[in-house]
Amino acid sequence: MQSNLKKCDECAICQKKFPSDEIEEHVSQCFEKQSKKFQSSPASNKRSNTDKTYGIFNCTKKPKIEANESTGSDETARKSLDLSNKSTSSTKQKALKAPEAPLADIMRPTNFSDYFGQDKAIGENSIIRNLLKNNTVNSCIFYGAPGCGKTTLAKIIFNHCNQHKEMFRFVSMSACTTNVSEVKEAIKQAKSYRETFKKQTILFMDEIHRFNKLQQDTFLPHIENGTIILLGATTENPSFSLNNALLSRCRVIILDKLKSEDIVKILRRALSHFDAIEVPENVDKNVDDFVQNLDIIPKITITDTCLKWIADTSDGDARIALNSLEMCMKQSGAEKSDDIKMITLKDIRDNIKRTHLLYDRAGDQHYDIISALHKSIRASDDNASLYWVTRMIEAGEDPRFICRRLIRAASEDIGLADPQALILATSTMQAVEKIGMPESDCILAQLAVYLARAPKSTESYHAMLKCKEQIKNTEGPMPAVPIHLRNAPTKFMKSLGYGNGYNTFHKDESGLNYLPEELEGINFFE
Repeated sequence: MQSNLKKCDECAICQKKFPSDEIEEHVSQCFEKQSKKFQSSPASNKRSNTDKTYGIFNCTKKPKIEANESTGSDETARKSLDLSNKSTSSTKQKALKAPEAPLADIMRPTNFSDYFGQDKAIGENSIIRNLLKNNTVNSCIFYGAPGCGKTTLAKIIFNHCNQHKEMFRFVSMSACTTNVSEVKEAIKQAKSYRETFKKQTILFMDEIHRFNKLQQDTFLPHIENGTIILLGATTENPSFSLNNALLSRCRVIILDKLKSEDIVKILRRALSHFDAIEVPENVDKNVDDFVQNLDIIPKITITDTCLKWIADTSDGDARIALNSLEMCMKQSGAEKSDDIKMITLKDIRDNIKRTHLLYDRAGDQHYDIISALHKSIRASDDNASLYWVTRMIEAGEDPRFICRRLIRAASEDIGLADPQALILATSTMQAVEKIGMPESDCILAQLAVYLARAPKSTESYHAMLKCKEQIKNTEGPMPAVPIHLRNAPTKFMKSLGYGNGYNTFHKDESGLNYLPEELEGINFFE
């Protein structure tokens, strides 16, 4: 009788009533049952081998191993063998160490004090800081280069929300390993939590640009009615990779490419993981004297020039920098020796080199750098022109694309001031196609420098623009060709007066007009 007097709540999934102090545990069990049914369906079995990032951040479920209830001589023998080897296997398990997560994941910041390089996005008066201070979160898209801190920023927001469990729950997914059915299941759970526990679900979707624009529509009604708060991360320009309806419901937060000094701060923070310290370059011979003055004796010392070198060769990617640091530390062999290992620039210069340039041949870098090249040529800056064309070559840009844009510059910006520029540009295209890369690099560099140093004339280009404007703004039908300029290949056309009065003299001597009557007096070159 006493249990019947307790206040009961209805489960949003099975519609059964349970006491208020038991309802949350029951709802979790209900969700698990629904998920198992979903995973056993034919549609979900297609993705059964993929890793699910679905759930709370960095939370994975271990599969349950159920005992086999069958009996028999083989089974009895197997059990006795397991018992006899129990002590041996347990000893081996103790000796074996679980593989350690990458350093970039271990050192991922959990608060703003350790989050470097994004003062514009997360400064004291930024939108994100102000929202979190008021315990509110809006749907956002984090846009930036790889390794600039998009996922880390979502992690910091998660940690903040974790301090207010009564208000928020956090679900992390990746568009690389998630399909629309799993997203719909997560939204269904978010709706149930909202109705039952009055909690808002923050759904973090990494690499959201991997979803096509039709798949992105799945989020729209649920962001609109507040079922979920969407945090998306993308390395591609949202203007092109996300549909307009989704962008209108989310605020785009742009994260800058990390500078070398910011990456050095990140590397310094990671040194403690290896019991390492940073030392000046000039103490390489007296490192023992330097270490004796410290409270704690480190296992490894690394010079400040090494950290600067690693930061400079990472091209603004903190993940690459941390991976390089981890490789240096493991190669030092400090774990197998009691002596202090010192890492100098000489030790790592040959092992760590700039292995890539941030360049996407179909994205912003593709268009931004070619624009910089064209504008440098237009400004007659041969130094900058050489830099941009070389950077595109080193990044692996299609040389034919570079040639096409240089041909355009030869006509648009140099024009009649040096007609040879256009001939040289088209010849360069032919030379590049015959020789190929990498031997064509000097040919492209020569053309870029020539165009930058050539005299400039945009007279014909701007005259063409005025002519286009005149044609577009013509009211009514287009003006007819003057009758004396018309071709008369037949007797009938000649009888109509086609070509009458035409002569081959200069326009100042011929007495004829060569524009339609309506356009007489217009000069496109003024």
